[in-house]
Amino acid sequence: MDTGSHLLLGVTLAGLAAIDPVVATNENVATAVLIGTLIGSNAPDFDSVVRIKGEAAYLRHHRGLTHALPALPLWALLIVLPLSWSFGIMDHITTLLLWVFAAVCLHVGLDLLNAYGVQCFRPFSKRWWHMDVLCLFDPYLFALHTTGAVIWMTGKLPPGPMFGWIYLISLLYIVWRIVKSRKITRMIRKRLGTSGPLTLIPDLSGACWQFTAETVDKYIIGTVRGGIIHEKTELKITKDNTSHPVVRATLNTDGVRAFLHFAERVHVEWKERLDGYEVTWSDVRFWHNQKMPFGVAVTLDRDMNVIQDRLGWNKKTWEPPHV
Repeated sequence: MDTGSHLLLGVTLAGLAAIDPVVATNENVATAVLIGTLIGSNAPDFDSVVRIKGEAAYLRHHRGLTHALPALPLWALLIVLPLSWSFGIMDHITTLLLWVFAAVCLHVGLDLLNAYGVQCFRPFSKRWWHMDVLCLFDPYLFALHTTGAVIWMTGKLPPGPMFGWIYLISLLYIVWRIVKSRKITRMIRKRLGTSGPLTLIPDLSGACWQFTAETVDKYIIGTVRGGIIHEKTELKITKDNTSHPVVRATLNTDGVRAFLHFAERVHVEWKERLDGYEVTWSDVRFWHNQKMPFGVAVTLDRDMNVIQDRLGWNKKTWEPPHV
C-alpha cells in the first residue's frame, strides 16, 4: 500500500493494542507501542533509500529482501530493543515485540494484496507474489481507519474494543475482495477458455477490474464491470523477444536488466528513427487505456550503440493503474 496508509494502520494498530491490559494500564508501554507500530508499519519500505542510485536499483530492491519472511522478525527486534531500553520497559519487551512484529507483518501482507507484489520468500525464491486484490491506495480502508483514529483522538470511545471491530471489518472486507477477485478470475478463464496466467488490477472504486490474460500465442486485455467482460485489445506473444539485433543490443543496459528482473508479461517493440532506433520494453500487466505505461525505452544510434535508457512509469501519479 501507499506510505500514508501504512502509517495510518500503524496508528490504529497501536489503538488495537489497548485490548492488552499491559498496554492499557502502562503509559510507557502504550507510548512505546505507538512509536514501535508507526515505525514497524513502514520499516520494510526503508529500502526506498536505494532510489538515490536510480530507478533501476529501486526496481531491483524495493519490496525485495526487506519484505522477505526472514527480515520480518529482524525488523521487529531492531525497533523493539532500543525502544524497550529507552522507555525502561524491558520487563514488557515481549508485549512490545508482539505488536511491532504485527505491524511489520501487516505491512508485507497489505503489499501482497496489491498487483505490484512482493518477493516475500527471498532468499529462497525470487518470484514476485501478488494477490491482485487491492489498489495501492484503498479508499475504504483508509476512510474506516481514519474515522477510528479521529474518534480515538476525541476520547469518546475506548480504543481497544473500537479498533477490534474496525480490524474485524477490515479483515472481512479483504476476504470479500479476495472472493470477488477469484470469482472474476474464474469468469474470465471460462469466457476465454484459457487456464494460463492472468493478472487483475482493480480501480479505486473496486467496481471495475482490468485484466491481462495470457494464452498460448497472445495476451488478451480488457476490463470487467458489473459482471460483464469487455475485451479491449490483443497482443501477439513473440516467442523470442530478442530475435532482432536491434532488440538484442538493449539487453545489457541497466534499465532493461532491472525491468526483466521484475516484469511478468513482457512486450517489446522497436522503431527506426532518423538518427537511430528506439526499443520499448513494456509490462503488459499494467495496460490501461490503450497504453502500457510501465517499462523501459532505450534509444540507440545507427550503429546500435545505446545512447540512453529511461525506466519507469509514463503516467501521472494519480492516473490508473494504481499499483
